[in-house]
Amino acid sequence: MIKKYRLKNFNFLLVLLVVSLNIIGILAIGSAEKSVQGKQIFGMVLGICIMLVIAFTDYSFLLKFYWVSYAVMLAMLILVLLFGEEVNGARRWLDLQIFQFQPSDLAKILLILFYAQFIMKYKEKLNTFRVLFSAVVFALPPILLVYKQPDLSTTILLCILFCIMLFVGGLSWRIIAGVLAVAVPSVLIFLSIVMREGQTLLEDYQRNRIMAFFDPEAYAESMAYQQLNSVIAIGSGQLWGKGLNNNMITSVKNGNFLPEPQTDFIFAVIGEELGFIGSAAVILLLILIAICCVSAARLAKDVAGTVIASSVGALIGIQGFMNIAVATLLMPNTGLTLPFVSYGLSSLLSLYIGVGFVLNVGLQRRNLYNL
Repeated sequence: MIKKYRLKNFNFLLVLLVVSLNIIGILAIGSAEKSVQGKQIFGMVLGICIMLVIAFTDYSFLLKFYWVSYAVMLAMLILVLLFGEEVNGARRWLDLQIFQFQPSDLAKILLILFYAQFIMKYKEKLNTFRVLFSAVVFALPPILLVYKQPDLSTTILLCILFCIMLFVGGLSWRIIAGVLAVAVPSVLIFLSIVMREGQTLLEDYQRNRIMAFFDPEAYAESMAYQQLNSVIAIGSGQLWGKGLNNNMITSVKNGNFLPEPQTDFIFAVIGEELGFIGSAAVILLLILIAICCVSAARLAKDVAGTVIASSVGALIGIQGFMNIAVATLLMPNTGLTLPFVSYGLSSLLSLYIGVGFVLNVGLQRRNLYNL
């Protein structure tokens, strides 16, 4: 399980980037909600420890238990539906006393591990109907369980991850083109249906979030309230920002116009208090982390390693994009956290686990001289 590795293959840059982004997040969280900053610091320390343990544990050994990871994922998602804490009509959290655990965050990583082994096992037959049908069947239970919480944004993210994993695993371009030919018009039809009054495909609050995106002024006092104030906050930061922990009365954050800013709208706090420079630094760090993951995927020793590293990079990049797009009113409100920045121990620890696997993939890179 524990192998001897060459320290020169350890990706110190990836660790530095992740920790730097996490520290920026901790500083912003302290400014947004001082009472939870200590928990986030604890999460970073614990996350780094877990990341390093996983980084030096052979991922090939752990992938032998991919069915166990799949079963654990389903068990967690079922438990949250049965016994989870309900907040604002959504049942997404399990109360672990120390903190509230959101199983869907860990489910993203477990799904990646399951399909990494699944795709490697059937890589020669991936483009056959039987294997593709099986892949879809195994993806449906976790996706539907997350959807039932309800958590539409994570459901969409899981679907995107599933498609990326199949693409990285070697899915045929013909199949991809066929799926896109069906998916694109289907999404347009879906949007046209859910925007009608009386539709039953989405919860009312989910539909209202979509409507608020297309007509924010009409929902300025309700569903578009946070997003409109977020845009104002980011714009008011200008180049250098107003400074962390400032006492300016003109601050959107200080005026409590951003409810729970330490979670989904932490980017608005960064934009207002650290300005364009701070915002650009966060975006650059997210991009560099994703690039490091993709670089590890290119040199992976096998298909499973490629799927793991590329999927974790995609998860961080896409989730980061979606969060920032919400904060800047470029897409409807999703409720997704900003990776390594937003407050939330389950999200933070899950991402550190994912990065740990990427580091181990990098430690077992192919010998280029033998290619």
